[in-house]
Amino acid sequence: MTVIDLRGLTCPEPLLRLIEQIRKIEAGTELEVLTTDPGTLVDIPMWAERAGIEVIECRKEEEQIRFVLKKLR
Repeated sequence: MTVIDLRGLTCPEPLLRLIEQIRKIEAGTELEVLTTDPGTLVDIPMWAERAGIEVIECRKEEEQIRFVLKKLR
């Protein structure tokens, strides 16, 4: 599984970098995204819904936020 580490970045950088990286990934690929910016709890799922990305998991852990995403198209 591809891991995109966006920890330590603040809005809007995590989402901008995620968009840049996900363009390079083929449809059907699952990826793990790690962030520390609390705004990503809202930003990433909202963007994913419009971008054809399935949010498989979104979990706030002690030091980070972990997403598992699947590129649908």
